[in-house]
Amino acid sequence: MNLSVTLKGQTHDLTLKNPVLTASGTFGYGLEFASYGDLASLGGLVTKGLSLMPRPGNPTPRIVETTAGMLNAVGLQNDGVEDFCARKLPLLPWQETAVIANIYAATVEEFSQLAARLNAEEGVAALEVNVSCPNTHVGEPFTATPEALDRLFTALDKIDRPQPTLVKMPLNKPWGEYKELLDVLAEHNVQGLSIANLQKDRTGLEIPRDWEGGLSGGPCTNASTELIRKVYKEYGDRFAIAGIGGVFTPEQAYAKIRSGSSLVMFISSLMYRGPQQITVLKRGLAQLLRRDGFEHVSDAVGVDVE
Repeated sequence: MNLSVTLKGQTHDLTLKNPVLTASGTFGYGLEFASYGDLASLGGLVTKGLSLMPRPGNPTPRIVETTAGMLNAVGLQNDGVEDFCARKLPLLPWQETAVIANIYAATVEEFSQLAARLNAEEGVAALEVNVSCPNTHVGEPFTATPEALDRLFTALDKIDRPQPTLVKMPLNKPWGEYKELLDVLAEHNVQGLSIANLQKDRTGLEIPRDWEGGLSGGPCTNASTELIRKVYKEYGDRFAIAGIGGVFTPEQAYAKIRSGSSLVMFISSLMYRGPQQITVLKRGLAQLLRRDGFEHVSDAVGVDVE
């Protein structure tokens, strides 16, 4: 069974050994889990959000387990891009597994500086531009309007980015507004979409109103899969989609692939089920693909979308 996935870049393509990746924040920088499992067995490792300068994040407690899922309000705590490049990236197995740097900024200028800085690092295989973090005091300024998103990527297009660029998208937007944002991205040097960030809709969930943060895990499963289906139906192969949200079983990962995802990223299942989840998802996906007569994982992408 061939599980490899190729992401097209502007001038450099990236081939991942399998479609199973950690979502941003799951592994911290990656080093935190190195002693618990083989990082090289992943198709790719997405770093926690990197900012230009160190960020303390939100005050603790900022992660709470609820009956609905994991409530996260970390607020992009990180040591800054320079510390990552100097002290953390050299220790990651970037020659064996793709390291995808997730970047976050509050201004166009900071985003541009981050992209330029990380483009200079041989060990960074791709960028994930986070325009949808719900846990910062500045909000989500770049998805507020299509014009704001266009300004950002017009600036980023001036930065040499030969490697693939993914954009981490929000989950909770009306489809009309969502499509306007994607129409903008389709005109820029963007190869992929990470769908989607944390669930902000708490309708029907028993969570105190004063508990801040977004939900990962079960509350995201169906919502993200349905959003992936809509995006794939509208845009086809224009974007490679990384499906995120409530991936606890191979069947849930497979559902996202059949709905249009080329990649699958997981968050909460790592916390609840441990690093062995990497092997569980990979082996289970291979079995499901083989059962349905697929020789390559790419053959199953979007087969359920009419």
